[in-house]
Amino acid sequence: MEAQTALSTTDAPTDRPVETLDARDLPPPRPLKDTLERLVAIDDDVVLVQYNDRAPQHLYPKLEDRGYRYETIDAAEAGGSIRVDGQEVDDVDDVVVTAIWRE
Repeated sequence: MEAQTALSTTDAPTDRPVETLDARDLPPPRPLKDTLERLVAIDDDVVLVQYNDRAPQHLYPKLEDRGYRYETIDAAEAGGSIRVDGQEVDDVDDVVVTAIWRE
C-alpha cells in the first residue's frame, strides 16, 4: 500500500500532493516533534502521511489545536502490503498510518 492508497481508506483528500514521514523507528518524542515541524514546513494543501509503530495519541490534541484533521488506520486492517519510501514492509502488523491535512 502506497501513501496514496492508504489515503483512499480515510477521509483525507486524495486529489492533493502527498508527503510522507517514516517515524516507525524514532524514539519519543521525535515522531511528534518531527511531524509538527514537517507540517509547518509544507503547504496547507499537502496531505502528510505519517508511518508509525503505534497510534500517535499525544499528537492528536496538538493537531486539533493547530486546526488539522487526521485519521489513523492500522495497515494490517486496511489489507495488502505496505511500502514506505519505496521499500516493502515485512510486517504490516507493526505499522500504523496517520493522514494529516487541513480543510
